[in-house]
Amino acid sequence: MAGCPNFDTVLRRILARRSIGIGELSRRTGISENEFQSVLHGATPKSSMIRQLAPALQLHAADLFAMAHVSVPDDLAPLDPRVGQKIPGIVSLAKRLSIEYRDQLRQYVRSLPQRERTQPSRLYDPYPPGPGAVLMGLLANRNLDQDSAAQVLARVTPVYLSASTYSRIGQGRKDLTAAMLAGFSTVLGIEFEDLATLFEGELPDSDFSPDLKMAGISELIWDLRRLAADQVQEVRKEADLLMEQN
Repeated sequence: MAGCPNFDTVLRRILARRSIGIGELSRRTGISENEFQSVLHGATPKSSMIRQLAPALQLHAADLFAMAHVSVPDDLAPLDPRVGQKIPGIVSLAKRLSIEYRDQLRQYVRSLPQRERTQPSRLYDPYPPGPGAVLMGLLANRNLDQDSAAQVLARVTPVYLSASTYSRIGQGRKDLTAAMLAGFSTVLGIEFEDLATLFEGELPDSDFSPDLKMAGISELIWDLRRLAADQVQEVRKEADLLMEQN
């Protein structure tokens, strides 16, 4: 697998993609240009900077922590690790719903109350530094481990890989193709070109374009991460009811 550039390189590439200069970034975030210059020259970004930087880059803060190779704080991590195993089933139902009913399901998810965290966030097996480790971290931000990730990608993208292959991706022992990265993009809801910034070398050209039939699926997966397992069980029941009306 291609090497993983340092965060300063990733940040430069993302800023270039968005045509945002340091001055403009400073104005958007309230962080001094000197602090940004320090990070762009290799300094590890502070947690507070990552939190402020993420919305300016149109990224989730938890995802930017993963891209910066910094541990995701508990308050930004998924609430209940038991939810992960329930996500593939809900995704299978959601993909079969019309866009209208899929939106209704998301509205139902958003209407559920936020619970307090009662246990530490889940600790996933550590992977050696590399783009694969970052991708697995991005999946973990959505409560997807290698097993649930394999199921979800197989159900909503043309990417059919075993759970053990995802482990090899995280370990840097499996090369990623552009088609595979496109699958990650669909599930993560992160633009293909942003994910490509994680790689040192050039990825093969891709004619990837978002599958409009899967609209809202990545957002639903993200919304589910804040819920407890019993709440997600209620989401499953709601999805079943919507399927009857679909």
